[in-house]
Amino acid sequence: MLMDTIREDLKTAMKAKDADVLRTLRSVITAVQEAETSGKGPAELDDAGVQKVIAAQAKRRVEAAEAFADAGRTEQEAAELAELAILEGYLPKGLDEGELEALVDEVLADNGFTVKADMGNAMKAVNAAVAGRADGRAVADLVKGKLA
Repeated sequence: MLMDTIREDLKTAMKAKDADVLRTLRSVITAVQEAETSGKGPAELDDAGVQKVIAAQAKRRVEAAEAFADAGRTEQEAAELAELAILEGYLPKGLDEGELEALVDEVLADNGFTVKADMGNAMKAVNAAVAGRADGRAVADLVKGKLA
């Protein structure tokens, strides 16, 4: 399981005294534990659930890095980007624009979604196929454009 890998990597980082990896993996473990104890989902997350938590953590790092960059705080921006790079190692490879567009076209064609009224069902089907490998806003914009 992914959490086992994360815990083993945490032990390795402790032995290597790698502060960046330690801080990042500890925050992931804490976020996963919070998700498991929140009562909103299963008592123990599977790999897909853990990846969702990691994706949310990565998104926060991107937003924080942008905020620090806008404020001219380059040292904090670099720290956030370093943590983002660590988190990305635990996420599935993202889809590039061409792959995403091909996947959306395939899902829309397979399910017969052609009009804007199909947007809700189309998004549900496309998001299931994308499985977190692309930004939700980009997926929604692409589906909306295809159904217009």
